[in-house]
Amino acid sequence: MLELFNGDDETEAIVMVGEIGGSAEEDAADYIKDNVSKPVISYIAGQTAPAGKRMGHAGAIIAGGKGTAADKISKLQESGVHIAESLLHIGETVKKVIG
Repeated sequence: MLELFNGDDETEAIVMVGEIGGSAEEDAADYIKDNVSKPVISYIAGQTAPAGKRMGHAGAIIAGGKGTAADKISKLQESGVHIAESLLHIGETVKKVIG
């Protein structure tokens, strides 16, 4: 999906919503760093979730100290992604980034 949005002439910025658990967001961060030229704004859900507690579905669990919101946010920021503090701040963050 990132490749499609990045290649679309009418897309000014990419918004990505992720969650705790798994490694998809970290994988996306690596891809973004090397391949995406458009600004990316992200929000990671589950920032207050306790480690080891299942939140909503089987994939949303922090296990073995991996997949935390803080780790995902850090990796995304290192890749140049702009982080929205909450869902409510996504639009505001996009506006700041693209003017």
